[in-house]
Amino acid sequence: MKTVEPGAVLRGALAGLLVIVPLTALRAVIDHETGDFDATGWVVVFGLGLLLAYVLAGAVAAYRAPATPLSNGTLAGLGAFVLWLPLRVLIWVARSESQGLFTGSDPVFTAGQIFGQLVFAAAFGLIGGFIGARMARTARVGEGDGAGSAVPPRG
Repeated sequence: MKTVEPGAVLRGALAGLLVIVPLTALRAVIDHETGDFDATGWVVVFGLGLLLAYVLAGAVAAYRAPATPLSNGTLAGLGAFVLWLPLRVLIWVARSESQGLFTGSDPVFTAGQIFGQLVFAAAFGLIGGFIGARMARTARVGEGDGAGSAVPPRG
């Protein structure tokens, strides 16, 4: 039994990334349309969306690797964030933003932001791993003859 299932982690990370990319694009559009994005209620909405992306990543990985769901879920949440980083750098390069990537008065990335996102990605990937393990267990019980379920089989 392997502790880490690379295929499950990759699938989970890609599932999370498939939520993060459109969420980031939508945030950029709304940020462009509003004068002061940080003063709007959209900050909370997009923050929760990002956390849910990490949960989804963890749940997908855990469902694919039910023997070790928590470790795979955690790694998938981290993987979703790590896969997003190069995309964010490409966006920065394409937009030719005047702000620095790591330096300046308002950089794109700070060490604290990256560390914080790594912690959130791991924590919410772990929560997703727990949820995915429950989903996998429920699916296995549902495929059986009713043994282990609260409802006795008809017969």
